[in-house]
Amino acid sequence: MAGHSHWAGIKHKKAIADKKRGKVFSKVSKKIILAAREGGGDPDANLKLKYAIEEAKAANMPADNIQRAVKKGTGELSSKDVLLEINYEGYGPAGVALLVEVVTDNRNRTAGSIRKTFESRGGNLGSTGCVSWMFESKGLFLIPKEGVDEDSVLDTAIEAGAQDVSTEDENYIEITCTPSDYLNLKGILESEKLPLEVAEIAQIPSTFIAPEAKDARKVLQLIAALEDDEDVQKVHSNLEASEEILAEVE
Repeated sequence: MAGHSHWAGIKHKKAIADKKRGKVFSKVSKKIILAAREGGGDPDANLKLKYAIEEAKAANMPADNIQRAVKKGTGELSSKDVLLEINYEGYGPAGVALLVEVVTDNRNRTAGSIRKTFESRGGNLGSTGCVSWMFESKGLFLIPKEGVDEDSVLDTAIEAGAQDVSTEDENYIEITCTPSDYLNLKGILESEKLPLEVAEIAQIPSTFIAPEAKDARKVLQLIAALEDDEDVQKVHSNLEASEEILAEVE
C-alpha cells in the first residue's frame, strides 16, 4: 500500500542521513540560526526555533553546537550569513512531485544549482505552487509494533491530540497530528517509553505515484542528488517504491 512505501522511504532517508552526520549538523545549524534571527532565542516563545532544536537533538547534534547556532541567530556571536528560506517545486521522472526545502545565503547560487540538478537527472524545476498544493504539513510518528500494545498506543495518541492513528502496516503504528500538537504529542509518547523510530514534522502528499522500477530508481537518484546540496534541508515527494528499490540508492 502507498503508506507503507512512504514510511519505508522516510526510514531509508533517515539511515542515509545518519551516515552524513557532519552535513546534517551544518544544515540544521542554518535552520536554527534563521529561526533565532526571526523570532528570538527562547524556544518556549519561538515555536520554529523549538522545532529546529528538536530536529538537531534527533540528529544527536551536541548541545554546544546548538547553543552556538542560537547565539549566531540572536547576534550574541558574530555571523555574516544572511540566510533565506526558500521552497523549490518541480517534477522528477514519471511525473513524481518534488518539494525542496532550502536555507541559503545566496539565492542565485542555489537556484542555479537546484535547476541544474533537476535537469541533469531527468526532472523539471517548476513554478511556485505547481506541487505544493498536494502536500500538507503534519507531525508524523512511526512506532514499531513488536512488543507494543496497539490498543494502548491508540488510546494514548488520541487522548494526546493525534489526528489519525493507523495500524494497517504490518510492522508499524503510524500516527499523525497537526504541527502545533507535535511537541506535546511527542512528549507524551516519550513519557510512555514508546520507541519512536520516526518523529518529525513532515510534508505528507495527498496522493502517491508508483512508477516502473527504472523510473523509481531515477527519482531516488534525483532526490539523493538534491539532498547532497549543502543548501537543501529536505526533499519531499509523492513517490511510491518498494523497500528493495529504496535500499539500492544511497
